[in-house]
Amino acid sequence: MDTSLATILTELGTTLTALIIKNTTSAINAKIKAIREEKNIENVRATYDEIINELLSEREEAIRIAQAYKIELDRIEISDEDIQHLYNTVERILELLKVISPTTPIDSLEQLKLLISVDTLKTIQLLGFNYKAAIGEPLTQICADAILSTTKLKNTNKPRK
Repeated sequence: MDTSLATILTELGTTLTALIIKNTTSAINAKIKAIREEKNIENVRATYDEIINELLSEREEAIRIAQAYKIELDRIEISDEDIQHLYNTVERILELLKVISPTTPIDSLEQLKLLISVDTLKTIQLLGFNYKAAIGEPLTQICADAILSTTKLKNTNKPRK
């Protein structure tokens, strides 16, 4: 797990813990008991408004935290649709390789398709493997390095004036 993800999850956990520890239920019960003894209708109304606003605020905060956790989960999780798309793409590539280069031994690559199934990839992911970090980030770096090296190569080959 990278440090930025760990930091985000720690902050979310801290905020969620503070929300839970706040003990809203007992505080609201205490306010309601106090309201029952209150005779001034304006004070009763103001206290109920305060309770409602507090509950709405805490609900919004809980929803924000849940959405943040969901966003972080979506960053590392591969959906069943993504896996199926990956499988179909690999299958098409192997078919193209068979047509383009009939002498290439494709049998070992065919076994790769067996690894790319929803069950296999989901199981490995449940065990903690992060495909996007393990595969996506290095591929991104390789592409970036290739692009940068090409640009640097062009810049060094330019004639100087």
